[in-house]
Amino acid sequence: MQPSHPADNQAVKSSPEALQEKEDWKPDPNSPLPLHMQITSYFSARISSGAWPPGMRLAPQRELCRRLGVNRSTLATALGTLASQGLIEGRRGGGTRVAAADGSSSASWNDYLEEGTHYPNLPAVQAINRLEYEPGLIRLGTGEPAPELLPGAAMTRVLAELAARTLPPLSYEEPLGNAQLRTAVSRQLLKYGIQAEPDSILITSGALQGLQLIALGLLPRSSTILLEKPSYLYSIHAFQSAGIRFSGLPMDQGGMMVSRLAAEALRTKAAMLYTIPSFHNPTGLVMSEERRHELTAVSGELGLPILEDGAYQELWLDTPPPKPLKALDREGRVLHLGTLSKAAAPGLRLGWIVGPQPVIRRLADIKMQTDYGASSLSQLAAARWLEGGYHEEHLTLLRGRLRERRALMLQLLDAHFSGLASWSVPAGGFYIWLSLHRPLPLRRLFVAAQQARLLLNTGDLYDRGDSRHLRLSYSFASPEQLFSGLPELAEIIKQLSNDI
Repeated sequence: MQPSHPADNQAVKSSPEALQEKEDWKPDPNSPLPLHMQITSYFSARISSGAWPPGMRLAPQRELCRRLGVNRSTLATALGTLASQGLIEGRRGGGTRVAAADGSSSASWNDYLEEGTHYPNLPAVQAINRLEYEPGLIRLGTGEPAPELLPGAAMTRVLAELAARTLPPLSYEEPLGNAQLRTAVSRQLLKYGIQAEPDSILITSGALQGLQLIALGLLPRSSTILLEKPSYLYSIHAFQSAGIRFSGLPMDQGGMMVSRLAAEALRTKAAMLYTIPSFHNPTGLVMSEERRHELTAVSGELGLPILEDGAYQELWLDTPPPKPLKALDREGRVLHLGTLSKAAAPGLRLGWIVGPQPVIRRLADIKMQTDYGASSLSQLAAARWLEGGYHEEHLTLLRGRLRERRALMLQLLDAHFSGLASWSVPAGGFYIWLSLHRPLPLRRLFVAAQQARLLLNTGDLYDRGDSRHLRLSYSFASPEQLFSGLPELAEIIKQLSNDI
């Protein structure tokens, strides 16, 4: 497998969807003003205010019609008026853009946006992030708990306890994060066999910030990271934007195929290995205990550090997974990422990195330069959440409800997808990795599903060359939505299969 070089991703900067903006405004059909005039007036106001700067690319007409709830002729009339007024212009192969004002410089914010060093999200990821907040869509791939699975009542009690016992935390925290929270995290990690003193733990604004800090602070540009293929890491640009290459290793039912590790590490001169050993995102696989020991041994012989993402390790549904790689680490070569986002509170935006003290201090220094610390209030709430036993109580309830949703999704897959795809039963986490019997153009499938009010996470987000996988999540869509959405998805796949 060839590693992906950051330069290979430069094309994403000029993606037609890179500058699309989420718009909640819609013309009022009950207004005496015709729809096309309402659209013209609104677009003109956005342009004249500078909210839509010269060079900004408008969404394609089909997408604008969908967002605005109008037909093509109404939109065309509005755009024609704006073009006659010199406010927008069409460019061959470049769509429709906001025109520069007479006499103004040809430079625009668009030029700056395309020169930034951090890559934008993949167009499909941008679309998913935008559409997730659109009412009426059934989110079949969302990787977070549904609002009704989050512990709102218990967190309210935690906040009430804090309000009764202490003054609001209004000051900055120390560089490593709140000492009380780090102590609570240390005790929580011990339950999984990880021995980490509070001064070996850095509190981050979510696990994603941990990845960004490591990419910026520990790895030289043009170095290579080894990782599973497919992997969540392919769907974000934290490492590619820092000039890091990827080299993917295949997986089997036991997880990453460690037998391929040594040769690939030597070939690429890899600087680090990234893995999600427990309830892997997106496949849901669990690295076997034997494979974990093998990985620890081989990486030790190579002197290869490991970045272990433990975001899902608490979310076992049948039996607990084997001990984390960090629990097997006796040489300080494993960095371990954890978070409260997947199980308890995505909105707190809290995670942590566990590692050797010099590494943690280096990352803490970068974090201080970045945001001067995570929210003090969130950290204090999280500390009380862990100390008060709320977390374990919530995990017991959450596992039960996820088991019910997993069973329902498996039942619906058996009923509607038996002739279309295959899948394995996940032992935990959120995901079923659906493997289609026939390859399909996944971008066309994404659009067709969206038109049917279904939102998908397709396999090409996690492996650019994939044409036959979907990441289905049983953690977010309601049972009623699964009952209606999965049969509809099966029909779309059948229709698309017949058309190609």
